Amino acid sequence: MSSSSEYSRLCRLINDSLPPYTESELISVTKQKEKDLLLALSQVSRKIQLWIYELDSDSYDDMAAQPTCTEKLENYEEHCCLTGIIANLIVFLTADSQYVQYLASKVLVVISEFVADSGSNWEGFVHFLCVCFEVAIGNFLSSSLALQTAGNEISTEKSSFVVFVKPRLKNANWSAVAGIIRVLRNILKYLKQEYDDQLGKIYLDSISSCLSNVPWDSLNDVCVGQNGDTQRCSDAFSLRNVQLPESRVVFLGNLVQFFCSLVEQSGSLGVPGGSLDKHPVLCNINNLVPKLLYWCLGKQGNCNNLCISQYFKHKLLMLMIRLSFHIHLQYSILASWLQVLHEYFQDLLLQPICQVKPDENGCLEGSPFLFSILDGEVYSMSLRHLQRQAVFLFLRCSFSLISLREEIREQCAYATTNSCVTFDLNSNLECCSQKKGLSELYEWLQGHILKYLVVDHEMYWEKCIDFALSFLQLFMHEDDILFEVLLLMFSLPSCPEQQVCQERGAFQEMKEDVLLHVSHIFNPLNLFHLFLAELHYDHQVLLDYLISKDTGISCAEYILRCLRKICESWDLFVEFSVTGKFMSQSFRKKRKVFQNGPDSQVEPSSSPIIDVGIPMSLEKECMRKHNYGHKERGSREQPFKEAKECLLSLKNSVENLHQKSLFPYNPQVLLRRLTRFHQLCIEHEEC
Repeated sequence: MSSSSEYSRLCRLINDSLPPYTESELISVTKQKEKDLLLALSQVSRKIQLWIYELDSDSYDDMAAQPTCTEKLENYEEHCCLTGIIANLIVFLTADSQYVQYLASKVLVVISEFVADSGSNWEGFVHFLCVCFEVAIGNFLSSSLALQTAGNEISTEKSSFVVFVKPRLKNANWSAVAGIIRVLRNILKYLKQEYDDQLGKIYLDSISSCLSNVPWDSLNDVCVGQNGDTQRCSDAFSLRNVQLPESRVVFLGNLVQFFCSLVEQSGSLGVPGGSLDKHPVLCNINNLVPKLLYWCLGKQGNCNNLCISQYFKHKLLMLMIRLSFHIHLQYSILASWLQVLHEYFQDLLLQPICQVKPDENGCLEGSPFLFSILDGEVYSMSLRHLQRQAVFLFLRCSFSLISLREEIREQCAYATTNSCVTFDLNSNLECCSQKKGLSELYEWLQGHILKYLVVDHEMYWEKCIDFALSFLQLFMHEDDILFEVLLLMFSLPSCPEQQVCQERGAFQEMKEDVLLHVSHIFNPLNLFHLFLAELHYDHQVLLDYLISKDTGISCAEYILRCLRKICESWDLFVEFSVTGKFMSQSFRKKRKVFQNGPDSQVEPSSSPIIDVGIPMSLEKECMRKHNYGHKERGSREQPFKEAKECLLSLKNSVENLHQKSLFPYNPQVLLRRLTRFHQLCIEHEEC
């Protein structure tokens, strides 16, 4: 059966099952009419799903072959069918019944699968949905701005469809626009499952064009009122459009969630050249970030509802974090993000990194036992999660600024040295981006640790390690971001060791060198030792990370980079010392392995751990100058011995799984690094 015949059959099904409705008829439907509509929509959905199954069973080649002489005629007929189908269904998204809206959205998504399987008119279908989105917002704003394009002429096809669908969306409100967004997002989910690059490219192009056409600036007065936290409606809106704030929240929530899905799933969709940062849709979303923050959180983050505020903060931070991995982080973007972080998330950045008690409730996120926790404790858990997101994004922006090599100085003329920064950045750094990044880090560390170093510099190394341990524990319960933040530490430029210990008079100058402080606090070798200690040196937990579909790639990359760093700085890794101080409050992951079975479980442990110090090659000179006593060699090498046994056990486990073809990917590179580590261990023992 030709695709034209399929579309004709689909059009007849919609017309026969769902007689045309007007918006006025859907504003207040009776219970019986609602029941009839729900039954009809369900039957249409099931019928189309059956046809999709039949299409999948037929030969794709037979369906794709179309006579050349009838191709134009069939395309015209299919366009007419799609126009009528979408126009007849889109009106149901304006219904007051949320159940009717849900089923109408589901039917549109099922039709999208039908169109994709039919092999034709996918571009037209997605394009028509995007036009509906533009028209709905345009009607909601009581203007014709939705018809404006970014310098492109409106095609005859689009103009005719707009004329046809605009009256059906005359009274479109927040709920109707949110319904269209949900349809587009569910179609995106379907594309991710299909792995069709061509369909994905067409989808992204249509969404990008749509986002460029929407009059986003006109939404400022509607989303956020004059006071920055209330909705304001003009006289041009009908009474039905003046809705409670909840409907606005639903719209914004769906919009931000759609953008998060777009950024996340664009990696699996077809983009020419495989360079995602060049696709306009990501640039469009990035340009909307400041507006989204303003709409969702109000001026300076003033949102009346605490739960809604936390939800929006979570989603917006997630959006920015995902964007940071898919776009080129230029200076202008980094500076802008740091500005909004201070404006909307400053309270999270100032939240103490050190926690008074272990974050044991963090492991209950998503668990039914979470309901047994008091509301105050749930709020604390949520706050801790938001803190992780905000701190990670802040460090990513700051570290990226420090690592930038080529920037136009005119672009960052306003990023001069902060008055609170007493060291001369101009004499040490020529790049303005490095000045900005170091200034941001200095201010952040000043509130967490540097102020304590000024008072008691003799405890410098101990306080650096204490802060690094608390910093690591902040991220230990969120695996998807844990290895990203650990990998971030490798982007910092190294600091010469000879600068570490100077005469006592020069120590005050060393305090002012923020890059030196950062390189000590976030030293990758120190963090790796602390990371293994948090796991109780259990190689089984590392193995779980490596084979996990969520953390496998990032964990493998982190271990590879750590092993490379270890091989380059072997003495520093070996001489990582124990100071003898015990931390009474710690929470670490530990795998409990049962002797009589392969099953194992990860359980929390609150046992005290040793406070480990910095590499002894750096610590010895300082300790000698301040009359510190030296540790015994056996005590000093205890972290190294524990780490060695853990990594060698990991090597054996990976080798065994690989020999049995049970490892999910090729671990040859990892095994080579672990083998090199084993060789260095043997050489060390022979010395």
